[in-house]
Amino acid sequence: MTRTGAYGERLGEFLRLEQAPPTLVTRSLRSTEIAVTETRNDNPVPGLSGSFAAEDAYLVGLKLRDYPECEIWEQGRHLKKTDVHAGTTYIYDLKADPRYVIDKPLHSLHFYVPRSALDGLADQSGARRIDTLDCSLVGHDDAIVRHIGASLRQALRRPDEANQIFIDHMMMGLTAHVAQAYGGFRHKAETIRGALAPWQLARACDKLEADLGGKLPLQAIAAELGLSVSHFSRAFRASTGLPPYRWLLHHRVRTAKSLMSVRGLSLSDVAISAGFANQSHFTRVFSAITGVSPGAWRRDALGTASREG
Repeated sequence: MTRTGAYGERLGEFLRLEQAPPTLVTRSLRSTEIAVTETRNDNPVPGLSGSFAAEDAYLVGLKLRDYPECEIWEQGRHLKKTDVHAGTTYIYDLKADPRYVIDKPLHSLHFYVPRSALDGLADQSGARRIDTLDCSLVGHDDAIVRHIGASLRQALRRPDEANQIFIDHMMMGLTAHVAQAYGGFRHKAETIRGALAPWQLARACDKLEADLGGKLPLQAIAAELGLSVSHFSRAFRASTGLPPYRWLLHHRVRTAKSLMSVRGLSLSDVAISAGFANQSHFTRVFSAITGVSPGAWRRDALGTASREG
């Protein structure tokens, strides 16, 4: 059976990496897998890369390290040699059997975007499906891909701290951007306006509050409201001012504040009870949102309560 899906272990084999590279996956569009994989090899054995089974899908590469004189192949033939610069974006059509010569250290993010995800995005938005992505704009600076890549690199480094709602949100954003920037995709105007109905917002918040760890995918919440993931995400933000993953982080902080008002609970216990992966994760998020560390906030809160008592 032919294996498809150019991410994770298969991407590692393509680049002849010794270990499977870190990967994050979302299934928010028609349950189709969209993935990001970070690949790095500081001391590669020189040779031509492997080959992927042809499929109707794309790899969007964000280069994290310069790769001078990169020799690129397509459909079994040498195509060109070019300097690849850190921070630039490339798009590879997996129907064309893209390959290149590995003869120097490499470091990249690779976003796997199959045709079914692009079609699902269009269908959810009630828009026309795109024909193809333009792969000719190679080695250019795409600020949005760089921003999404930087955000997801943190999640790739600390997968236990990356809630699924955040991964879903960022990967949906990447897919929509790629479709718009390189495929001419346009949302229908009527799908962009409007907030959630009060009952929808209440139910969505209930679902998020019941899953502080953020393991529930966006697709499950949207489906319960009878909405597409893209419509739900936009409407939730219109209703609350925050995307779902940010709203969840703020709710975790509110929960942590309530727990810290109880004497005797350690910060480690508070962190786990409020849905954080560990105390370090709790401290980083709490400090970023409130401007003070959990310990300082607790000392001030309990000190104020003692004085008022």
